[in-house]
Amino acid sequence: MASEEELFASVDALLNEEPQLPPPAERARLREAAGITQARLATALKTTTQSVKNWENGRSEPKSPRLDAYQRLLNGWAAKYPAPGAAPAASVAATAPAASAEPAAARVETPDAPQAPAVPAAVLARPAGTSRLASASRRPAAKKTAQPAADPRFPHGPLAVLDGDGCAYGVDGIVLDCPATTVVELVEWTLRESGLGAPRLNRYGKDSDPLIVLTAAAAVKLGLPERLEGHEQRRSLRLPEDHAVVKQVVKAKWRLTQRGFGPWARIYRKAQGRERQCVQLAILSWDALDERSWPGVSQMEPADIARVLGVYATRVITPRGSTAVSGLELMTALRPPTRAMRDEATGNWVPGHNPGSLGTEPMDPAPPEATAEHPVVVNSGWTGGFLNEEAYQWVRPVDLLTDEECTLPYAVGLDLNTAFLAAAARLVVGLSAPDHFHAPAFNPKIPGSWLVDLSHIEVDPRLPSPFTPDGTRPTGPAWYQTHTVAYAQELGYNVQPMEAYLRRETGAYLDPWHDRLKTAYVDTLADLGVTKDLTDAEFLAAMERHKDVDPALAAVLAAIKATIKGGIGKLRERPQGKRYKEGERWPALQRPTWRPDIRAAVISKARVNMHRKMRNMATMTGLYPLAVLSDCVVYPSPGDSPLDFLPYAASGKPQPGAFRLGPTPGLAKLEGVQSMLWAVDLMEQGLNPARHIKGGDAVLDEGE
Repeated sequence: MASEEELFASVDALLNEEPQLPPPAERARLREAAGITQARLATALKTTTQSVKNWENGRSEPKSPRLDAYQRLLNGWAAKYPAPGAAPAASVAATAPAASAEPAAARVETPDAPQAPAVPAAVLARPAGTSRLASASRRPAAKKTAQPAADPRFPHGPLAVLDGDGCAYGVDGIVLDCPATTVVELVEWTLRESGLGAPRLNRYGKDSDPLIVLTAAAAVKLGLPERLEGHEQRRSLRLPEDHAVVKQVVKAKWRLTQRGFGPWARIYRKAQGRERQCVQLAILSWDALDERSWPGVSQMEPADIARVLGVYATRVITPRGSTAVSGLELMTALRPPTRAMRDEATGNWVPGHNPGSLGTEPMDPAPPEATAEHPVVVNSGWTGGFLNEEAYQWVRPVDLLTDEECTLPYAVGLDLNTAFLAAAARLVVGLSAPDHFHAPAFNPKIPGSWLVDLSHIEVDPRLPSPFTPDGTRPTGPAWYQTHTVAYAQELGYNVQPMEAYLRRETGAYLDPWHDRLKTAYVDTLADLGVTKDLTDAEFLAAMERHKDVDPALAAVLAAIKATIKGGIGKLRERPQGKRYKEGERWPALQRPTWRPDIRAAVISKARVNMHRKMRNMATMTGLYPLAVLSDCVVYPSPGDSPLDFLPYAASGKPQPGAFRLGPTPGLAKLEGVQSMLWAVDLMEQGLNPARHIKGGDAVLDEGE
């Protein structure tokens, strides 16, 4: 039986359906019967000759108001020049379905949801030789069989990459003809003719605005500088307000967000009801795609850039900025803050809080959850300390190495796949404001921050303490997130909190975020040949070569991982810029997603998970780690493979509870192998082998 969400999507598709034009061949026949050339028709409809060609060979459709004019013309020709042996063609307008009034509930659910074009734009056959990678984009669009779009409003996918010749490369090998010569024309073409956009990820959310990625040549053609120059951080550079392009945008009554015209520029007009007009631009030569998150993508051909970003948009979200920004936007897209609710007094549908979301208003954290410069801390004079829930950076003291360990030949690094994502699974977090409690009884099911003394807990010195990022033993009372205190209880110790900041309303806010990113990660790895059905030896071999299978998909995988870490990091974004003064509110605090307590919960759970695995490894194998850095742990090993020291049952199956190899979040892969002598030398210098286990000059790399 169809779900309510599927039924709503079907109804929306009907509401957005346009009247049908005659078949493409009939359009050409009617024009030729009237003795009109394609060029003359293009002039009459104020479009390009190529667009008319595309309408007549079925590669694209016009959009209103050009659609209405074209329909009227074809109706007139059909009456004058009926097909041989057929009755005069009936009026298209007469047979078009009448427009239906949209239900009030649908109007309220997304009051500013964008209405993307319901019809295609001009599609060109791709020039030969534009793709370097083996991909579906090698085939010219003209030779492809038309496939029904998943959403008829967005027939050409979520985005396009524009080159200097007016070719806009989309997903699945589509190439659009873009006649724009200014930024304003580009925005209007994108909204009216391109057929770009993506449907909402939640029925109460918003459709994704179309993304246009500009190559350096396209940027120059549109009047933009090829590079942004300045001494500030590249991501903070913007066009000055008096730049000609910015003036053009403002004069045409378009707006820019507070970020201005930078590498990721959003150009929009104020929403009216459901009507939303907004286009996202990404400028490659302005370093829009960070090399660390999108390795090698900026140097690819436009068709391949479109492929990389298209796969990411389909599996994750249409990029809205850096991968960190996209990770945060994905949270809101999957858990919209409002939904339609009926006002019992008036009977009207009005926006109301969407249960399980973070709402629409920013929320101040409890003082120990904030940062030292936060107004809550500065204005209150808080001196009670802060949560220090961070990832591990620990190295075992060299004097705790045994002779047996030092004689082992190898140091092998294991890396947990997307450890923060694994920690986000089924994670209950606070949704309401924090309440202050004195001497509360500890409850591991309540998310919050607890002031408790864990310094009495004994931990094997060959393991890091589970309660501090640097692995040292606590020296007295400190603030901890719920998962950290619960782990102390799991180890068999009594905990007696002195204070706590707890939240009464809770929920698994990150669940849909986790599920979507997990699927994206696993599916992309599978496309690279790393599947769940491989043996451990086959898995290691597949991981060793997966980046060479398809550089485009390898870049997508890197972007997915960066989205996870960056999205969690954005939950506690710090102030930026030299002009900031302590105690001032900075822009990130205006977001409901500025939630350092949720970030602390994820990291606390990830660190506890890591410690639990290390403790189980010691019990099962007698091995202790040499060092840990976030989600990477280094072990001494008799061989150069994890297979030489990971615990397996007699049946050959991995032992549960310890580190296990595999492609899903939370399982491990090989990070690198070095000699034990190399690892001990680094440890004696005070450096972390886990940071450098992949190779390279450790001294130069330290501190990056």
